[in-house]
Amino acid sequence: MLVLVAPGQGAQTPGFLTDWLALPGAADRVAAWSDAIGLDLAHFGTKADADEIRDTSVAQPLLVAAGILSAAALGDMAEIAPGAVAGHSVGEITAAVFAGVLDDTAALSLVRRRGLAMAEAAAVTETGMSALLGGDPEVSVAHLERLGLTPANVNGAGQIVTAGTMEQLAALNEDKPEGVRKVVPLKVAGAFHTRHMAPAVDKLAEAAKALTPADPKVTYVSNKDGRAVASGTEVLDRLVGQVANPVRWDLCMETFKELGVTAIIEVCPGGTLTGLAKRALPGVRTLALKTPDNLDAARELVAEHTQA
Repeated sequence: MLVLVAPGQGAQTPGFLTDWLALPGAADRVAAWSDAIGLDLAHFGTKADADEIRDTSVAQPLLVAAGILSAAALGDMAEIAPGAVAGHSVGEITAAVFAGVLDDTAALSLVRRRGLAMAEAAAVTETGMSALLGGDPEVSVAHLERLGLTPANVNGAGQIVTAGTMEQLAALNEDKPEGVRKVVPLKVAGAFHTRHMAPAVDKLAEAAKALTPADPKVTYVSNKDGRAVASGTEVLDRLVGQVANPVRWDLCMETFKELGVTAIIEVCPGGTLTGLAKRALPGVRTLALKTPDNLDAARELVAEHTQA
């Protein structure tokens, strides 16, 4: 059983869209999306530096566009025929496109509003996120809460991403939980999936009212609790609420396991989620779409699973 997954914010790197835009029809498609949302995706995906694409209002639509574009280069969803789809944080909007809940334009419109609202919320207080490598999750969570930090992403495979004010994160660097090898600051511009993002929820809910979601055509696994969601309306509701609540990618991977996953393909800019899967789901084949050079191997993996 093949699972198709989409990464979240922090996966972007300067120029990561360049090779994808050289594919037939890709530049025109991205230009149309750019016009629809008022953001030059091609510029930010090819010429912008790391600081420019760290901007939440830019990074989020850029990641969703890249995910949709790379999946389309692999094939249409009927050809890929994933047994399930999921996305990490903003990648959930990409996954909603894969599942047929939202079309491309609706998804990019929603993520543009999401990015702007979250950037505005992040500007209120200087906040950030850091990844904890190693340690026992229960011990780490209790330690983080004592420091006033939120376990914003419980990613499994021994990784937790915490979020809070810069002062709280500085305190964490000086006082790591027992067993944690390293604390790594992330390339994000706010404490996402925490109470600091509460102002963005209302704005996103307002934007969501203009959309008419369809029910998923393939199993859609939610960050909220790892549960498969069968209603398009519920998927959209969860996309809105998730902005200010923790991502439980560990539970998503548990659901993949229960569904019988044998392979995972991560769309562009892939690498983060396949890395987690290698540690949490031993024996499951993984492939990350980093550049178009990975497409042939991905197509072979898809073919093996559609013939199975």
